[in-house]
Amino acid sequence: MTQLLLKGIAASSGTVEGKARVCLPGSDLSSFIEGEILVTSLTDPTMVHGMVTAAAIVTDLGGITSHPAILSREMGIPCVVNTKEGTKKIKDGQMIMVNGATGEVYAMD
Repeated sequence: MTQLLLKGIAASSGTVEGKARVCLPGSDLSSFIEGEILVTSLTDPTMVHGMVTAAAIVTDLGGITSHPAILSREMGIPCVVNTKEGTKKIKDGQMIMVNGATGEVYAMD
């Protein structure tokens, strides 16, 4: 069963399920595991390791021309930006589904 957690801006299409990794800018992402979903307020250059191994990206801020949106489209992974409260509503380690075509993020039971 799925429950809608967040709605943001659809920035890169695709749908993926996975474990959320909540990271704030400046966090050490050296332990980021390939296939996790990066959840952050907004990406910055220190997050490249996590971004290139992420299954999807969800951000609190940003638009369709923001750094996470552009990079996600280049990498071919789903991305939802401007959720406003993704880092507050999504718990680290929570199973979620990201729909980059609709801009929706669901909790997975």
